[in-house]
Amino acid sequence: MNGFPQFNLAGQVALVTGAARGLGRAISLALANAGADVAIGLRDIKADSGLVNEIKTLDRRVLPLQMDVTKLDQVFRAVDDSVKHFGRLDILVNNAGWGPIGLAENIKEEDFDQTVSINLKGTFFVSQAAGRIMMRQKYGRIINLSSTAGFAALPTESVYCMTKAGISHLTKCLAVEWGRYNITVNAVAPTFITTPGTEEALSNPAFRADVIERIAALHRIGQPMEVAGAVVFLASPAASFITGDTILIDGGWTAR
Repeated sequence: MNGFPQFNLAGQVALVTGAARGLGRAISLALANAGADVAIGLRDIKADSGLVNEIKTLDRRVLPLQMDVTKLDQVFRAVDDSVKHFGRLDILVNNAGWGPIGLAENIKEEDFDQTVSINLKGTFFVSQAAGRIMMRQKYGRIINLSSTAGFAALPTESVYCMTKAGISHLTKCLAVEWGRYNITVNAVAPTFITTPGTEEALSNPAFRADVIERIAALHRIGQPMEVAGAVVFLASPAASFITGDTILIDGGWTAR
């Protein structure tokens, strides 16, 4: 790298899975704001929550895609359609995720399988599909969504914790395998962030107070754009020598 670090993503194409709401929505908008054109993977293409129009207001191109990450035919078609539409694929953000709540002794097999299918299997095969494109390009940036739950045990979330820890280790494995193709693979690991997915849990005053206490340095709940900022950084030329890493975005939870 010559000169000062560059954070601009102009001329690049990004694909974000699970883009309709929460972190996926914020990440898609942040990437567009940084200059990228964005393909948005949606579990239901008819339910983008207005995201397509929001990206267009940022004067970026956008492509909505039917992309349930548990259905591999949709995964490979969505990646192929992104490349056909935009001509390339530079950035992948594996955001789609899910997790059941319950003590380990009560988790049902179908909930276990669904969590692994979305969080681990989905992340792996979306990365595989995008990685094949990036190998041919000799360039790519993959950012996976891990979680503080992959680094700290959360009671009633054992299956979710397991898959998020797995994502961080998968990130290392792919980084080592694909570095020769000028592909970097990193992850971000947020704590509780204010999203539709956490709204119900955080509406419980006792639970919210406990979470804020555990966020031991900043003592507040994070916002989606605070996660999106780290994703934009990892996607940018400024992060070109970072790979195989997971950035904790936890307000100090794991520092305690």
